[in-house]
Amino acid sequence: MAETAAALRTVAHNVRAARTRAGLSLDELGRRAQVSKGALVALERAQGNPNLATLVRLADTLGISVSALMQGPPEGRVRVVTAETVAPLWTGPQGGEARLMLTTSGPAPVEIWRWRLEPGEEYPSHPHQAGVTETISVTSGRMTLVVDGTEHPVEAGQTATFDGDSAHTYRGSGTGTCHLIMTVHLPPGPNSAP
Repeated sequence: MAETAAALRTVAHNVRAARTRAGLSLDELGRRAQVSKGALVALERAQGNPNLATLVRLADTLGISVSALMQGPPEGRVRVVTAETVAPLWTGPQGGEARLMLTTSGPAPVEIWRWRLEPGEEYPSHPHQAGVTETISVTSGRMTLVVDGTEHPVEAGQTATFDGDSAHTYRGSGTGTCHLIMTVHLPPGPNSAP
């Protein structure tokens, strides 16, 4: 419980700081991110429990990574993260989950995610900001990647990549659990060189 409260305080601080840097009011951020002002007020007060879709929309609108909303100060030159120490940002109805393991630093950060999808379980994602590229590497099982309504089967040992600025869905397929590593390649930030 204490870890959850601390994580929520970190998110609250980071959202407020990013909103202030961007010069956005609560109303304007809410309008652009399609999040209610009440939810934003609660979030900035470290109350409530924002879901993954809300965090993605806020990060995209603010032009930062989801993990930038969740991370505290840097920890040093090398960072080792264990999956069990990272709380899932999405939990599916059959027990699947998505964990944002870390985000690399630099002008064009990369998010590293671990996903587990059970057969038939799916996560529909809203389009991301222009310039976002996703790569999915299935390590065991099978999944179906749906981009712009077209289904693409991806099996263990295969990797798929696509532009994340269109609607997409990750769906577990086959008869067993699908494990995958997803990277989200973010465009350079507004202060980085082209």
